Amino acid sequence: MMEPHLLERARELSDRLVQLQTPIRILDAVNWPRDIRESFFAAKGEKLPNIDKSFYASRPPGFDTAELRHALADLQRDIVRNLGQLSPISQLMKRACREYRDVIRMIEARGSEEFHELSVELYGHPDDVFHAGEPTLAELAAMLRSPLASLLDSDALPEEKKNIEAAVAVDKLQAQLNASMPGLNVNVMLSDGIVSDAAAGADRIKMNQDVKFSQRELDILEVHEGWIHVGTTQNGLAQPYLTCLSKGTPSATITQEGLAVLTEVITLRSTPRRLAKLVGRIEAVKQAADGADFIEVFRDCLSKGMSKEEAYTLTQRVFRGSTPNGAPFTKDLAYIRGFVLVYNLIRVAIQLGRIDRLPLLLTGKVAVDDFRQICELHDSGVIEAPKYVPPHFKDLRGLATWLSVGRFLGDFSFTQLENDYRPLIP
Repeated sequence: MMEPHLLERARELSDRLVQLQTPIRILDAVNWPRDIRESFFAAKGEKLPNIDKSFYASRPPGFDTAELRHALADLQRDIVRNLGQLSPISQLMKRACREYRDVIRMIEARGSEEFHELSVELYGHPDDVFHAGEPTLAELAAMLRSPLASLLDSDALPEEKKNIEAAVAVDKLQAQLNASMPGLNVNVMLSDGIVSDAAAGADRIKMNQDVKFSQRELDILEVHEGWIHVGTTQNGLAQPYLTCLSKGTPSATITQEGLAVLTEVITLRSTPRRLAKLVGRIEAVKQAADGADFIEVFRDCLSKGMSKEEAYTLTQRVFRGSTPNGAPFTKDLAYIRGFVLVYNLIRVAIQLGRIDRLPLLLTGKVAVDDFRQICELHDSGVIEAPKYVPPHFKDLRGLATWLSVGRFLGDFSFTQLENDYRPLIP
């Protein structure tokens, strides 16, 4: 355990980091207003949206970017000066300072090629591989698309009706979260200012008042936005010293989204259509990275059976922060990339007999690469165990069994047995 005066100093530096990053709102800085969508549809999708560097210049991020970058650099120096270069606390907070400075540079570069380059630095590229010779993220998406195709065509898996009005959905989701995560301070509310169907904050989940929901979508929002995003934020805020774990750097966002998607899958909330939606995001980013413009990506989405509203929403996600004929914003790679990283971390923990470590993924907004330091800081009493833990992490027996069976099946080829069974299914 660190000396008490150093822990108090760590808390002061952590609170300072939280305060400095507060005005940084990446999505607010890059999203396009609704009138751009209306103009695009008025032109029947034949004219590129009127977005260029001057458009972003007219929409300042709400803070002095240069001043904040310098303040973060000063904080990073103070962290090293007070806590040392090699302290696990220093390493966690220094990474956060660096990433936030890159985020600010990315915001400053909206509408330029550098915006894309910085987003790649923070979130990755569709041609990235985990190890040499392995499939790229785009190839992994294609591999996942193949088994999903037959499931999506099956009459046995119809799309659930979106028949729940937003106002009713708010009450239903609030009740579900109150029951599954008692004590969690979360307020589900209507919003007319978000592009997506729903978005989570520190203590609230905003739901688009213009959208209808299915019960399945509410179940997914419960685990994805509530259990993971809101839950880990409040676990971070409850930390005695490292309150900065309540704020998500881009590297932590990758882990967060991967953990949320994995939670959807292992709790049986996800659907083939939901996974296909995540795959479609990677495919769209890949197309834009290869030179496709907004109209080309939009038309490809239409060709895959999306409505024009769905196609526009997805395509805008890819080009927000950029221009309609520029290189993409790559944040949407986080879902599948994070899924692979978190899944394999959990598998290794099970192999090593350290499944007890896994709830520490929920101590706040943590990156997989920092997990060893998180464990060390927990063992030394600097980080507390998470206060809010989803049901599947409270009782780890089901999770361990699910992943162990998956590993067993993955180690063998059952091709001949599959061929034997094909005649049995008419």
